[in-house]
Amino acid sequence: MHRLAALLIAFAAPALAEEVTTYTLDNGMDVVVIEDRRAPAVVHMVWYRVGSADEPTGSSGVAHFLEHLMFKATNSMAAGEFSTVVAANGGTDNAFTSYDYTAYFQRVAADRLGLMMQMEADRMNNLVLTEEDVATERLVILEERAQRVENNPNAIVREQIRAAQFLNHRYGQPIIGWQHEMAQLDRDDALGWYDLYYSPNNAILVVAGDVEPEQVLALAQEHYGPIPAETQLPARFRSEEPPQRAERRLIYEDLRISQPYVTRSYLAPERDPGAQEVAAALVYLAEVLGGSSFTSVLGTELMFDTQVALFTGAGYDGNNLDDGTFSLTVVPSPGISLQEAEDAMDAAIAGFLDEGVDPEQLERIRTQLRAAEIYALDNVESLARRYGAALTQSLTVQDVQDWPDILQRVTADDIMAAAAMVLDRNNAVTAWVVPSREEM
Repeated sequence: MHRLAALLIAFAAPALAEEVTTYTLDNGMDVVVIEDRRAPAVVHMVWYRVGSADEPTGSSGVAHFLEHLMFKATNSMAAGEFSTVVAANGGTDNAFTSYDYTAYFQRVAADRLGLMMQMEADRMNNLVLTEEDVATERLVILEERAQRVENNPNAIVREQIRAAQFLNHRYGQPIIGWQHEMAQLDRDDALGWYDLYYSPNNAILVVAGDVEPEQVLALAQEHYGPIPAETQLPARFRSEEPPQRAERRLIYEDLRISQPYVTRSYLAPERDPGAQEVAAALVYLAEVLGGSSFTSVLGTELMFDTQVALFTGAGYDGNNLDDGTFSLTVVPSPGISLQEAEDAMDAAIAGFLDEGVDPEQLERIRTQLRAAEIYALDNVESLARRYGAALTQSLTVQDVQDWPDILQRVTADDIMAAAAMVLDRNNAVTAWVVPSREEM
């Protein structure tokens, strides 16, 4: 068959759901198996339903701090030995922390899966931390913050915007933590977090690759099954954001800023279990307003028609347990003030709300999203991450598998309804970012 014809058929056909099998161990640990036989490899991931947004007041950064400390010693392994063994078996490993989860993963040959479970189960229950480990790793995370945030003015801007956006919700604190609180984290903070939240009934095991579901279940029962559930695991409580009644504005001035810009962040609903349609419409809205410099509303009007801007963009962050954000950014052309750039952005948005979605643009975006969903199936690690993140953020396996078709069913009316709901200046934070106020 001709390649183009094959692609057209693929885009027209319904999305094929992955082969996914789920179990729950007696101790409450969820197990998700994604079969992919294309290579004799496997991705093994353990996701904990706890992240920086679950941290107690005054201990920001403890979730990420413990992530680092999990590579120290256990009762049976020396500090650093975990990654050494993974590498010796031809694999790779790492971990990451987000607002809603903390995850650990290894990619290895399929016949090494049992060894990965053995080691991961060991550090779930037998972590050993010395005061020296804690002191050393505290310096590491402080240096990480210095490099990624303090030395990056745009990262500082994002941090300040989130702090202004979320007055009451813990999404307003940085995942890595506030520097002054990170400096006070100690062994008791780390072990208290570990003892309470790193338990099988707060974890999801995701295994993707060349495996049989029954084999994975047997290995999971062998290695994770004996670990007792945490009987004191608290309900996952999140403080709610109060209604925002007025636009919030800030000016960030930093001589390291090479190009002034204006950015606006709106509160926006997240993907909810069984109700993902609004989130899908917001994915389209981001593409319509700022996805392509050549065809998006902001791109065509501000960069080409009026040449007010050098760059425009839009983005939607809806993969959260709680409300996310929808953002717009405009970098003005030389000689254009930030006020002029913001006025042009607002005029373009107002015009879009009056005129609606261009039908040709809508179908082009629909095809692009369809292609992206198909290509995503080629990466087994991405598949594992997709399910792990979703399940820690209250979605279900069915929600994940329904998502591609929900995206394809979005209409112009859906997009306009989502735009009317989200694009409210009283629900936004607008920031001007400049090297000097004299250049505003």
